[in-house]
Amino acid sequence: MNASLIFSLTLGVALGLFFFGGLWWTVQKGLASSRPALWFMSSLLLRSAVVLCGFYFVADSDWKRLAACLLGFIIARFIAIRLPAGAEHAP
Repeated sequence: MNASLIFSLTLGVALGLFFFGGLWWTVQKGLASSRPALWFMSSLLLRSAVVLCGFYFVADSDWKRLAACLLGFIIARFIAIRLPAGAEHAP
């Protein structure tokens, strides 16, 4: 595996952690807010824009780098699913 694919995979994980971490933070803030729709809509737009721009710049017209970045994003999704579940069961 060459260095650009490893770099793309790493950036995909970072983008995924940003996206799903931002989602978690938005849910926490949105539930306590008097205007949750504003929180959820603005967060969705910001997170989506950052991730799509990240995919665009990481891919740089190479489908292999785009696939590696997407794989990293999916790995981050599994990490994000596991972390809160583990925190609930910790003493």
